[in-house]
Amino acid sequence: MNVLLSNLVLALIWAALTDTMNAGGLVIGFFIGYLVLVLVFRQHPDVRQYRLRVPRMFSFVVFFTKELIMANLKVAYDVLTPIHLMKPGVIAMPLRAESDLEITMLANAISLTPGSLSLDVSSDRKVLYVHVMYLHNEDDVMNELKRMETKILRVMR
Repeated sequence: MNVLLSNLVLALIWAALTDTMNAGGLVIGFFIGYLVLVLVFRQHPDVRQYRLRVPRMFSFVVFFTKELIMANLKVAYDVLTPIHLMKPGVIAMPLRAESDLEITMLANAISLTPGSLSLDVSSDRKVLYVHVMYLHNEDDVMNELKRMETKILRVMR
């Protein structure tokens, strides 16, 4: 049973029946579909795992949106003011992500955030090389990247 697909179909049905084919209608439909699936199929093993995954996905979306806004503001401030705070550098981030999908999701999330760019993955897939614009404290940057990796892995596993 593909629970995510079922939830998306229920969201589309909800949006079509209520004539709200917009983001708000789809989000409400997704939430109602989620509740229906969790309540009706609560004993199904796929649904039990899915029940935990959706709140984690929502948590990641909120976290990533906050990170995206803060990074945009930091880069915009640096561009618009005469004093440049940039200290670019490349760091090697040890990976806990193992699958290609997990590494790809992490690399894309890092690259989507202004001020950072995923450069390469080592041949043994244990290290991700990341270029950052603000490498004032390598430990702080590494902690931010690790926090993002942890959030992604909680959703994916």
